[in-house]
Amino acid sequence: MHVLDHSYIDGRFVKTLGEELMDIVSPSTESVIGRLRLAGQDDVLRAIEAAARAQPGFSRSSKQERIALLRRLEDAVRTHVPAIREATVDEYGAPPQRATWASEYAAACFAHAAQTLDAYPLLRSMGAAKVSMEPVGVSALITPWNSVAGSICSKLAYAIAAGCAVVIKPSELGATQAFAVAQAIHAAELPPGIVNMVIGRGNPVGATLSTHADIAKISFTGSTPTGKAIAHAAIDSMKRVSLALTGKSPSIILDDADLSRAVPMAIQAGLQNSGQACVAGTRILVPASRLDEVIALTRQAIAGIEVGDPRDPQTTIGPMISAAQFARVQQYIRIGVEEGAVLIAGGEGRPEGIDRGYFVRPTVFAGVRNDMTIAQEEIFGPVLGIIPYRNDAEAIEIANDSPYGLQAYVFSSNHERAREVASRLHAGGIKINTLKHEPLAPFGGYKASGLGREGGVFGLESFLEAKAIVAE
Repeated sequence: MHVLDHSYIDGRFVKTLGEELMDIVSPSTESVIGRLRLAGQDDVLRAIEAAARAQPGFSRSSKQERIALLRRLEDAVRTHVPAIREATVDEYGAPPQRATWASEYAAACFAHAAQTLDAYPLLRSMGAAKVSMEPVGVSALITPWNSVAGSICSKLAYAIAAGCAVVIKPSELGATQAFAVAQAIHAAELPPGIVNMVIGRGNPVGATLSTHADIAKISFTGSTPTGKAIAHAAIDSMKRVSLALTGKSPSIILDDADLSRAVPMAIQAGLQNSGQACVAGTRILVPASRLDEVIALTRQAIAGIEVGDPRDPQTTIGPMISAAQFARVQQYIRIGVEEGAVLIAGGEGRPEGIDRGYFVRPTVFAGVRNDMTIAQEEIFGPVLGIIPYRNDAEAIEIANDSPYGLQAYVFSSNHERAREVASRLHAGGIKINTLKHEPLAPFGGYKASGLGREGGVFGLESFLEAKAIVAE
């Protein structure tokens, strides 16, 4: 059993000073696979001090110097892909295909940021003014447990591109994965203090980062309630805040769609990352005239999904992250039944033949109304609801009838029609007949799904301030 009792501060792994110990539990077996010493107040203060010392020098670095650092980080993380992948399987229970994609994406983030920075004008003329884009300052990167390596590296890449020293606070539920990323960062041999990492709870680590005067910017990915708390805490010192928050994404299948292709893709969109994804298309909107066809194809698609051991190449859905998350998903399934939705696949309990681990049966409800709890609240598990509609206008109305607006999916055989529907949806990102991820496009949401954007030019600018100088 391994013990994680170090933080990464000022270019070195140092003993964590916090006193609380936490078991690291495999979600696949429910067995303890390690222990984590949680960072405390003294640890996060040391990390902030190191970043604050590094910031003045780093802020004066050139574009080419930052690109060189990004290339070193890319190479180092790519070398550590096997270790990151193994940690993702062991600690998170990700199936092999997902774990491999996630670890390779983490390395690619630095290449995308380097490409963006290389083409970006840090100095430009605007009328009589010279406008320089300068680093916002020391930045806190607070990342979730459902995409540990990818979230750390995507945020870090654009902070480095902008010239910002950082303090990273990963979720304590992703400590093994975060530590593997920290080892890769250390191997890149960046100047001390530019990157620091402390793994601890929201209080005191996240709370300190949200209020400390030396933190200029917070980039947070997680739930909307936590994002609101961070924004409230940050306002006193006027920190810049980027929030990527909760989603309840619709997948709209138009009546001209090829259902044999659209339904499996919609199911895949809803069950991606074992359903533990903010962008999961968990509301499947279908034309009432084709409801029976969709239900039949849905049952067929769910029957072909393998749930179980993440080391089995046939597995497509792994366990929930924890006992608490397993219980949360089970509760939502019960609520769906109590509110009158009709189970067409799955239901409560573990899949047949599995007696341990936090595995959930892939569950689909029909007869769902958009005002039901399971249609309005993010479940964060493999639970989908099929909602019928009569025409395009009603589909758009239902899709937009949500406090959230992170992502949406549209399936149609008519590309022009699909684009027209997409143009009327209140969502930060929309995919038409595809699940492809475009890393250079802005990522973020409307309404309660967040503030600001990550990725590409928008991600870079979120770590920059504009300074306008007008002279005679």
